[in-house]
Amino acid sequence: MPKVGMEEIRKAQLIDATIAMIHEEGFTNASISKISKRAGLSSGIVAHYFADKSGLLTATQQHLMRILGEETKRQLAYAKTPMDRLLAIVNSNFSADQFKPGVVDVWLAFWALVPTSPDLARLHRINERRMQSNLQHALKPLLPAEKVASTATGLAAMVEGLWIRCALTKGGVTPKQAISIMESYINSQILVNQD
Repeated sequence: MPKVGMEEIRKAQLIDATIAMIHEEGFTNASISKISKRAGLSSGIVAHYFADKSGLLTATQQHLMRILGEETKRQLAYAKTPMDRLLAIVNSNFSADQFKPGVVDVWLAFWALVPTSPDLARLHRINERRMQSNLQHALKPLLPAEKVASTATGLAAMVEGLWIRCALTKGGVTPKQAISIMESYINSQILVNQD
């Protein structure tokens, strides 16, 4: 009989190994065999806990989304104004945890697989709705009601676009610069749309 708590420990080991292997070898080459070996576990344990590689990637992405959600909640806890809330959402997406090398690689693999994986597409919709909801909540006191949804959609797209630039362009936009760009854009959108 397995020890109590071993399932969660093993799942965490496999998720950490998945992040490391995707970083080192890319998603395609990060086989179940390599991932389980990296975790110090048998290949069969992956099938036992996650069914297959797709299930393991889904669990890994859920883990990363949980980290992002916790960081967003942490940042929002300090927000005193609607503008503070907007910047908390931006800052959480550009936090150090989101730019660890393996984490970046998993997010990029996730986005590439969303069109062909119903499970990953579902996670993408959850993540997208969460950001849209958070942004709209922060924008409501700052803008006319008819401009809130479209401004939130534009901000979310800009966060994602800048995140991809930070992730893919060596020597390009840094997370700190992305936050500054977002802050300037938010200020300009609020000034323009308050009329």
